[in-house]
Order: sequence, then structure tokens, then C-alpha cells
Amino acid sequence: MELLDFARGPALTVALAIFVLGTLWRLAGVLLLPRLRDLSPAREGAPPAWLGGLRTVLRRMWPRPEFAQATLFMTVNSYVFHLGLALVVFGLAPHILFIRKLSGLHWPSLPSNLVYAVGVVTLASLLAVLARRLTHPVMRLLSHAGDYVSWLVTALPVATGLLATAHLGARYETLLALHLLSIAAFLVWFPFGKLMHAFLFAFSRAATGMRFSHRGVKV
Repeated sequence: MELLDFARGPALTVALAIFVLGTLWRLAGVLLLPRLRDLSPAREGAPPAWLGGLRTVLRRMWPRPEFAQATLFMTVNSYVFHLGLALVVFGLAPHILFIRKLSGLHWPSLPSNLVYAVGVVTLASLLAVLARRLTHPVMRLLSHAGDYVSWLVTALPVATGLLATAHLGARYETLLALHLLSIAAFLVWFPFGKLMHAFLFAFSRAATGMRFSHRGVKV
């Protein structure tokens, strides 16, 4: 129980603090970037800038036709594990209870068996991402340690959660502790690795509708 108490207490508390402060620091960095002077002011009656930004975001959620066939696997697989992660995180009853304790927000949960099945598919999708990164010559050349760390801290919570749910490999208390520690690792890494794109993409392109100089920003 000592490991579980540590995971539930100090580990998650410190990880959440780093996650919040680190995320705010990165977002503040985007806000403080110099804004480019608009050399082509919008015509009278033109739609607001934020609407154009949102339209661009939606348009780029699928590759251009000339690249669609070559990138079909990565595009579909990316949607599978992103949507799968969202359903697992926000659909499982214990996760909703955890969020409720933190923020007071809550909503109906999905059936546990459904979330478990989605978790299996999500883990398989993440393994496919890793396999492609390791075998595709261009992706292997472009990948660095941070890419593999981001993959690891994303996959571990899914894997340990599935093991804890199925009671496989160790006592439930140990598996739950490992699951919570993997979540803590995810939260600590999130603001400083490429996972931060989840916030930076929406924040810098959709939410503000402003034009920033993105020099040095990993989005």
C-alpha cells in the first residue's frame, strides 16, 4: 500500500502542479511572441479572423487530395488513437470521478466493457505508430529521443490501465499504483514535449485567430 499511497498522494500532486504551471508557461510564451503586422487588412464585411482560423483548422484535419493516399494509414491511425484516448480518459467512471474531485465537473460514464475494448484498440494503434516510426526510413531518421519518450508516456497509462482492469501481472493495488505513476509521468512530460501540441495547436491557431511569429515554438 505504500507505493499506492505515494502514487495517489505526492506523485500525482507534484505532477499536477508541474502540468498546470508548465502548460501556463508554454501558453504565456505563445502570447508573448511578437505579432506580425497585418499587411493585408480584411475588407469591409469580411468574416472575423477567428472564423477564418477555425475554418483553416477544420480544413487541415484531413490531408490534401494529392497526399491523401500516401498518408492514409497515418491519418486514419492518428484519429483512432486520439479519439480512443479521449474516450478512455473521459468515458471511464473512475476517471470521471477523479476529474470531479479535481474540478467539480462530471458527466455520465460509458459502459466499462466498451471503454476496455476501446483501450485495447487504442493500445494496438499506438503500437502501430511505434512500429511505423521504427521501420519507415524517413520517420526513423527524423525521430529523436523526445518522440519516443512522448510515445512511452502516452502508451504506459493505457497499458497499465488495461492490466489493472484485467487484474493481470500483479496484485491490483500494485497495478493501480503503476497506472497512477504512469499518469504522473505523462503529466510531468506533457508541457515540455511534443504532447503540448494538443494545447498549442488550438490555442495559437483557433482560439486567438491572430497571426503570430512561430519562431522557436514546437507545434
